[in-house]
Amino acid sequence: MTESYDIIIVGGGMVGATLACGLAEEADNLRIAVIDANQPATDWDTASYDMRVSAITRASQDLFKSIDVWDNIVAQRISPYQDMYVWDAGSDGELHFDSADMGETDLGHIIENRVIVKALHQRMAELSAITLLCPAQVESINFADDATELCLADGAQLSAKLVVGADGTRSWIRQQADIAVKGWDFDQAALVTTVKTEKYHQDTAWQRFLNTGPLAFLPLTEGYSSIVWSTSPDEAKRLSEISQQEFALELEQAFESKLGKIESVAKRAVFPLRLFEALNYIKPRLALVGDAAHTIHPLAGQGVNLGLADVASLIDVVVDALQHKKDIGDKAVLRRYERWRRAENRSMLVAMDGLKRVFGSDLTIVKSLRRIGLNLTNRITPIKNLLMHQAMGK
Repeated sequence: MTESYDIIIVGGGMVGATLACGLAEEADNLRIAVIDANQPATDWDTASYDMRVSAITRASQDLFKSIDVWDNIVAQRISPYQDMYVWDAGSDGELHFDSADMGETDLGHIIENRVIVKALHQRMAELSAITLLCPAQVESINFADDATELCLADGAQLSAKLVVGADGTRSWIRQQADIAVKGWDFDQAALVTTVKTEKYHQDTAWQRFLNTGPLAFLPLTEGYSSIVWSTSPDEAKRLSEISQQEFALELEQAFESKLGKIESVAKRAVFPLRLFEALNYIKPRLALVGDAAHTIHPLAGQGVNLGLADVASLIDVVVDALQHKKDIGDKAVLRRYERWRRAENRSMLVAMDGLKRVFGSDLTIVKSLRRIGLNLTNRITPIKNLLMHQAMGK
């Protein structure tokens, strides 16, 4: 027998789980299924840190508050940052953002991905509208006129008025819907790890632009920092394979020892970097959110925040359609979501690609322009405040 739902979300990570909770909170009598292939971690050594962290903006924080998961996230572990310091290795250009200049307590929070996912899954378990199928694998999908039908690997048959692909960069749902993507590899990879520094990070997000890519130190609790070092794939591989002592020394040099010596280095991992956008965010009975729809360079830490903004927009569109008794899977309804999100996402994709190219150039004229641009922005308060507002998602 086929189990019928109003909405099926494929992908139970940060974006998919937030969407499920938001829909359950905002819409009455919805039947929602969340399908995920992997059981999330719920128990770990609290002395360790997740390799993957996210810089959560004020807008994303407000979304988490609206679905009653923020307090749970805070109770686990978060790291607010009050300042952001950016400087260019190829010039004397620098830029400093201070939350106090805007009368704010912070610019955002650095939070381990596993902390967010755990809080979301705990919230999903409390909401009777949500059925979590995990671990479960979708084996086939059929987009019919009045519903989308899915078959799971265990033989279960499901159908829904709307299916949402929240299954990441290599989205199986997107591929099955025959939605192409436009983009390119950056010929860069990100090395990520956690380090303890001699000096306290001052609750500051630090980023140095090297010619090979940006190097970020993101503040964690107890004086630890999460490292995201973007460089060439070969260099990232080399950095991941040298000894901890050699890596610590090279990291200190690349960071100009801003926080003193690197006292400890955790496990290192490397992830390829690319930029792409799906040519379509929707089809009849289907919507894509988060990395399934778009992926950007991590240099501004906006990837997950763009995905959460997708979620907020799709919730609004679905709730509005239900209130007006419209079919939530109808293409005309979903087009509003696509138009809404494509404009903002595309502008961010273009901006991040432009920054990557400008700060990756070794041309003397470009270096001079970078120095002038950073230093001028640092001195012009209205422009700097505008950039801070955008970075906070306000």
